[in-house]
Amino acid sequence: MTLSRDFPNISERRVATNGIELNIAEQGQGPLVLMCHGFPESWYSWRHQFQALADAGFHAVAPDMRGYGSSDKPHAIEAYNQVNVVNDIIGLIPALGYETAVVFGHDWGAPTAWSCALNHPDKVTAVGALSVPFSPRGEVPPLDMLQEIFKDQFFYQLYFQAEGVAEAEFEKDVRSALRKFYHMASAQNDLSLMQTKPADADLLSDLPDPQEMGAWLSEENLQFYTNEFTTSGFRGPLNYYRNLNLTWQLTEGAPTTIAQPAMFVAGEKDGVIIMAAQALQSLPDHVTDLRVNKLIPGVGHWTQQEAPQMVNQYMLEFLAQL
Repeated sequence: MTLSRDFPNISERRVATNGIELNIAEQGQGPLVLMCHGFPESWYSWRHQFQALADAGFHAVAPDMRGYGSSDKPHAIEAYNQVNVVNDIIGLIPALGYETAVVFGHDWGAPTAWSCALNHPDKVTAVGALSVPFSPRGEVPPLDMLQEIFKDQFFYQLYFQAEGVAEAEFEKDVRSALRKFYHMASAQNDLSLMQTKPADADLLSDLPDPQEMGAWLSEENLQFYTNEFTTSGFRGPLNYYRNLNLTWQLTEGAPTTIAQPAMFVAGEKDGVIIMAAQALQSLPDHVTDLRVNKLIPGVGHWTQQEAPQMVNQYMLEFLAQL
């Protein structure tokens, strides 16, 4: 099925993998390139990459991750641990008729992509990540660490833990919630001006509501996301955060080094880069064939949407080396 007049060559279908069905968007023919999105997005966050990859001779595929868009949405919170999510992506490779793939990911899709490469080197020949650098499994459960770091302060990942609370806030006015959240993490927002707030605060009420988004997110783009989340809700997407400790428990003994050719790109103004400064510094120690490692000036968290041409350039240069 054709998506829109702006992206006439992208088509969608559902594919069975790992006991569920994922909706995928795809374009092109050739070696398989999988692209995993983050929160709160959809396959659509990769819309600017399809044509470039197809023109370069690749089969570009971006699923709606489990819980999102037109993909299946298991109800159980624990269904969204990263072992399950990784198996969804690995299962797409044979389901689409391939033996191997290159996997890219952004935001939550980045740890998924890293984990695909880490745990399935026979299936994933190369890996690329946007925004979130690779970190080996830590010595303590992630939620325990976050609770110790933030204690009596608000932190969005801790706020997301209570089932139903963040869902209600996001779903009260989906368009406004997305607009505020996208603006907050974009280069348009000055994170240094954001004040700390108590642990019992909500997420959205004190976030600035921009008069208009930057050129990277048109009204049509925002409406696409609004339609998606109005239909699908936020339970599945928020459940990714509720599995931080379960994923940690399930991955005991996981490898700590990725040997495949790898790419990392992030926006210089991305708040994740500030939080993950140590992981970024040690990235070459754990990703031993890191061929691209770039920060894009003037770009925030929504890397491949805020800087599509630069991201395409880095992706194609990386793929050409393989």
